[in-house]
Amino acid sequence: MDRDSGRSPEQRRPRISGSRAEAARKGGWTLNSERRIEARLAARKPHFDGHRPPPARIATTMILACSAWFWFAVAAFAHASLVETSPVDNAVLTEAPATFSMTFSEPVSPLALRLVKPDGSSTSLERFVLRDRRLDVGSPHDLAQGTHVLSWRVISEDGHPIGGSVVFSIGMPSATSPEAAGQIDWPVRTAVWLAKIALYLGLVLGIGGAFAVTWLGRSERSGSLASLVLLGIGLVGAALSVGFQGLDALGVPFERISDAATWQAAMNTSFGRTAVFALLASVIAILALVANGRRGRLLSLAALTGTGLALALSGHASVAEPLWLTRTAVFLHGVTVAFWAGALVPLGLALARRTPSSTGMLRRFSGTIPPLLGCLIVTGLLLGVVQVQEPLALFTTAYGEVFLVKLALLVLVFVLAALNRWRWTEPAEHRDPSAMRRLALSVAAETAIVILIFGVVAVWRFTPPPRALALAAAQPTVVHIHTDKAMANVQLSPRGAGQVEASIDLSTGDFEALNAKEVTLVLAHPSAGVEAIRRSARRTAAGENWRIDQILIPLSGTWHVRIDILISDFEIVKLVGEAEIRP
Repeated sequence: MDRDSGRSPEQRRPRISGSRAEAARKGGWTLNSERRIEARLAARKPHFDGHRPPPARIATTMILACSAWFWFAVAAFAHASLVETSPVDNAVLTEAPATFSMTFSEPVSPLALRLVKPDGSSTSLERFVLRDRRLDVGSPHDLAQGTHVLSWRVISEDGHPIGGSVVFSIGMPSATSPEAAGQIDWPVRTAVWLAKIALYLGLVLGIGGAFAVTWLGRSERSGSLASLVLLGIGLVGAALSVGFQGLDALGVPFERISDAATWQAAMNTSFGRTAVFALLASVIAILALVANGRRGRLLSLAALTGTGLALALSGHASVAEPLWLTRTAVFLHGVTVAFWAGALVPLGLALARRTPSSTGMLRRFSGTIPPLLGCLIVTGLLLGVVQVQEPLALFTTAYGEVFLVKLALLVLVFVLAALNRWRWTEPAEHRDPSAMRRLALSVAAETAIVILIFGVVAVWRFTPPPRALALAAAQPTVVHIHTDKAMANVQLSPRGAGQVEASIDLSTGDFEALNAKEVTLVLAHPSAGVEAIRRSARRTAAGENWRIDQILIPLSGTWHVRIDILISDFEIVKLVGEAEIRP
């Protein structure tokens, strides 16, 4: 039976209000018209039916997917620092050394090795051997009397080059010492800094903007053009960063930017992998903006993953121990920064234009930010503690000073974010024109501060973290003595004056096993009135390694080191060198 039977025609008429009631009074309204309009309105309303997850699930999906991809990252080591050289700096030798030796806090790869002679001429040193943290360099055979400068430049596995010089004299110092190029090339350094900022603009604002447009904006496309421009800046920055990295790594001027060796040197570092991932992620983000629907969302998610990978593949923060923790923290930190900061430009443009979909985008953005903000703060604090280690380092190191500036800017961002959320977001969601305008201005201010933070963070490229400085200071004092008959590596640990343990590794001058009967370590500091301190070493299970469990070095300074090696009852070899003992 018809449920409307028995009802008057007036009772059967659908209830209509507002503009639709006005249309009904004009005679143009029907029940079918009502149903068609209701269907259109329902189609426009945000709904989550399994094809479009709610905002709270976006963060979960992103983090899980990105974490699965993260484990493709390769191994890396900590920022290297020079620990010991042989000969020591400012040493005066009786004869030319057979080899030069440099020991670093972590493994390195040599980029440029050059010896400046007393007459000012220089020669490249091509013969070298890497032994874990030690670099042994073959010495030319025609070294004259006078002062020489050993100029070196190496790169650590985190992609940061370091260099320096060791001055030593044979016989007696020259009247005029030669000089090695050691000044900072400010044009190259400035170019590295600017390219780094451009890279961050593309990775964070460009890729993050593409993600915001496809996931949060949906039908709102206000930020598409701006994201494409930022992605273009990032592509240029990533490409140029490789060349500038090569110039800085080799310590050569801008004129060498076209040399293949410059680009090859950069690609051989960990930063080369960062540049490759940044380029790929940027291209994928561009494709995401061009595509529509689900395909665009999947592509933007892959691009956002690439942002985390690119940032985790090089740099100070991603190579501290324990690697599994710090790499994961860098990855998640980069992804959450890109999600949050990348949404600012599209959201601000949509609010400024007061587009119909702007309030929906604002609502979805507000719903996803709390969990991501928590992840951002936790990972940031974790990396800060690992890198700085001691609060005093914030005020006594260049890295700490940069950290404080970044922290101050972050406080401003958080204040603006809190003001946006608790004062202007709700009225803006109800399309209050004044609130939407103020919120758009506040978002623009947030974006400007984020760009300033990029500039500050890019300075870290030139400042080793306190963690690396502490690691270098904790390394043992190393003395390398090399002659035609024998070679010894002496380690005094801990570094500095006081009770130390001595470890002596022996080999022949040709790096073959040396079977000694007895080994004695002799230390003296004649200029301080300390005569020879003799200690017999005991052989360890390794055979070629000898140890002294306790020996007192009473004061700091340059100590004479002698190793007496009894090879047989009729042959003894004496190796003489110097060790710089710190306080």
